[in-house]
Amino acid sequence: MSRLAAASLAGTAIEFYDFFVYGTAAALVLGPLFFPTFSPVAGTLAAFATFGVGFVARPLGSVLFGHLGDRRGRRPVLVLSLLLTGASTVAVGCVPSYGAIGVAAPVLLLVLRFLQGLGLGGEWGGAVLLTAEHAPPARRALWSSFPQVGPAVGFVLANGVVLALSAALSEAQFAHWGWRVPFWAAGALALAGLWLRSSLTESPRFLELDDLARVPLAEVVRHHGRLVLLTAGALAAGYAVFYAVTTWSLSYATERLGVSRTVMLTCVMAAVVVKGALTPLMALLGDRFGRRPMCLAGCAGCALWMLPMVALLATGEPLLMFLGILGALLAFITMFAVIAAYLPELYEARVRCTGATVGYNLGGVLGGALTPIVATTLAAQGGRVPWGVGLYLTGISLLSLGCFALLPETRPVPVPAVEPVTG
Repeated sequence: MSRLAAASLAGTAIEFYDFFVYGTAAALVLGPLFFPTFSPVAGTLAAFATFGVGFVARPLGSVLFGHLGDRRGRRPVLVLSLLLTGASTVAVGCVPSYGAIGVAAPVLLLVLRFLQGLGLGGEWGGAVLLTAEHAPPARRALWSSFPQVGPAVGFVLANGVVLALSAALSEAQFAHWGWRVPFWAAGALALAGLWLRSSLTESPRFLELDDLARVPLAEVVRHHGRLVLLTAGALAAGYAVFYAVTTWSLSYATERLGVSRTVMLTCVMAAVVVKGALTPLMALLGDRFGRRPMCLAGCAGCALWMLPMVALLATGEPLLMFLGILGALLAFITMFAVIAAYLPELYEARVRCTGATVGYNLGGVLGGALTPIVATTLAAQGGRVPWGVGLYLTGISLLSLGCFALLPETRPVPVPAVEPVTG
């Protein structure tokens, strides 16, 4: 289990590095380079729109790779999704700017972002299911949480590279070529991930199946449609909160408040490090108290913290901004630490890869794709404190709270020891 969890964590970290490095670039440099005819706000919105395309592609990737995972096994999904995401990320770093090739530049950016999302749509399901289906039931949330640590590691890697380049290069050098380096680095990371995953064995639960679903998506829609919609709505808040504090806040702080890029990246990275370190602990609580109570508590925390968070962000003070972001991410990880165990347990094994990944990635569309765009628009229309953003995030959190309330608990019930019979 340790080797499997480490390989799943590393692979997920690499794929989310690819995904997050685009979000950071979209917040900082892609607007002027690929949409120079737009105003600064409109350019940022356009860059965030290409960012959102990756989320739209993720459910399609979950259908494609979910079919593969339910028909051919979880392991092939890990290899193919990593190849696709890594290759498309490297290609983003090679796209010429608008000044060199005109409108073809943002079009290419859009296509490659779509391919990134397609690959990531399959990654989560493969990594989580392979870990969850190997794990002992009593510690399933704990072991399944290690792939959930991957996004935090990937985020820190992506932003750490950008932070180092920002400190080492001038603004002109960073805008000219420095922003491309993190994308090129994805190639080496993808090769490392493929090497790590080459020794993984197939899920024992999949190998036990003797009646594979012929068309998994059709079965999911027919028998689990309500469940998919509920899980998507339930997860929307987590996505919205995470991308508000890790993507939109970068743009807001640097453009509206005049906070330096280095300071803001440091604040966000420090909060993400704490979140990643606490993920296994929250998962242990999920094994102890159940999946649903943790999710309800996390959603409630998000709803209560969003208005204080935007007030703290608006101060422009690094320590207060860090506390605002940290509070949001702690509420987020309270629910998302157990999601890797919760979603697979909600679906039967024959359609688990498709059902769990489609629900998970539809939540990304609802919460992650639109949040940077909506938040940027709301912040531009308000005063120094973006109360509209806080209310928007609070509303999504309440929606997700309602969806979680309608989902059942799935934590395995311990089997009591059998007392010896004496006569």
